[in-house]
Amino acid sequence: MRTPTVKQLLSSDSPRPGAAAQGWIKTRRDSKALSFAELNDGSCRASLQLLIEPSVPGLAELLPRLTVGAAVRAEGDLVASPGAGQQYELKVSKLEIYGDCDADKYPIQKKKTSDEFLRTVAHLRPRTNKYAAMLRVRSELSFAIHNYFRDNGFFYVHTPIITSSDGEGAGAMFNVTSMDLSDPAALPRTEAGKTDFSKELFGRRTYLTVTGQLEGETLAMGLGKIYTFGPTFRAENSNTYRHASEFWMVEPEMAFYDLYDDMELGEDFLKSITRDVMAKCASDLELFGKFVEPALMDNLKNITENKFERLPYTDAVRILEPENARFETKVSWGVDLASEHERFLVEQYFKKPVILYNKPKGVAAFYMKLNDDDRTVRGMDVLVPRIGEVIGGSERENRLDVLERKLAEAGIDPAPYWWYLDLRRFGSVPHAGFGMGFERMMMLITGIANIRDVTAYPRVPGYADF
Repeated sequence: MRTPTVKQLLSSDSPRPGAAAQGWIKTRRDSKALSFAELNDGSCRASLQLLIEPSVPGLAELLPRLTVGAAVRAEGDLVASPGAGQQYELKVSKLEIYGDCDADKYPIQKKKTSDEFLRTVAHLRPRTNKYAAMLRVRSELSFAIHNYFRDNGFFYVHTPIITSSDGEGAGAMFNVTSMDLSDPAALPRTEAGKTDFSKELFGRRTYLTVTGQLEGETLAMGLGKIYTFGPTFRAENSNTYRHASEFWMVEPEMAFYDLYDDMELGEDFLKSITRDVMAKCASDLELFGKFVEPALMDNLKNITENKFERLPYTDAVRILEPENARFETKVSWGVDLASEHERFLVEQYFKKPVILYNKPKGVAAFYMKLNDDDRTVRGMDVLVPRIGEVIGGSERENRLDVLERKLAEAGIDPAPYWWYLDLRRFGSVPHAGFGMGFERMMMLITGIANIRDVTAYPRVPGYADF
């Protein structure tokens, strides 16, 4: 029989004789007659108190090894706890140490430790209260996302990690190669002396994907409503608190949806997954509200309880221009709004989430549908407190002639997109979709301020140690 988790023991209906628990020691204190230790196995925020009496066999040899970080198994009786804070404790009759831990060298101590330091020991930080809670929330948020789409008739699809096209047209992509780069002189060359990528494994130049959107559109044209949920990569040398080189994206694509359907879906989706996590991770969110972001629960209720404001880009500019003195980047029509502008709209002007739409075509991706005014596109961004943009989406350009013209205007070679253009040749339909940065949603849900701290092993410029 499997040993129960700490969460299972603490939620027992009654005391349990002959119980067992295993995990890592968080703290230990000794009195004249007894020793007390906190045991945590990661299954929940709470720890199980071990009550260790002198009669435990071999205690004299075991007790010095019962240090913070040591991995142990304890057997005994689960009894009612006289202390406040938890219903049960384990009265230990047998102890086994799985793995010793040198307390003097162990970097995770029961004291406040900086996030910057913990990033240097990312392999150990899941044992801290904050990062264990973050990982539990990350797991629950993932399930909430899958459940939402399944319940709403979407099909989960897998789009390529290795691609030959740039879905964003930005060019900041990681190259994928099978060539031996250790000897540049040995690389195959064209007659012009350039690297001959036709000799690559795939017969062409390939990259790590920046989005699954384009392939997702092709699948929506056959299945109706699909979503992807997978890793994406950006080779931008960006060191902001909101950007990472590797992150996860949630990207639904829907046939027969227009921009307004897209906005409705984005709002309903955010509200639903936020409610799910609030209901199922209450204890962990309590930790973040107490130690990380005091306004966390108010921010989350702001999302779940308010109708999101629909705001055309042109109206946003009218609101922001008189406030230019407060902004580092000045606002005028045609400027791509920055995080400071987005947060002003959400946190100070409307005081609730905002869906910004009908953006200037000059700051929009090539695939966004052009409006009849020939100066704006049917794009939308969902803006939330603290984060700014958490969702970016659009109605996709479904007219072949317009899409070809937009590619030409953007200076993008249409040849790699022949299959994408085929969607407009064979049974084209109005369709829309969006992308949600999973790590940004994690920042919103937890109140954690830096994207490096909402994933187990962050990938940012200059950092890939693990």
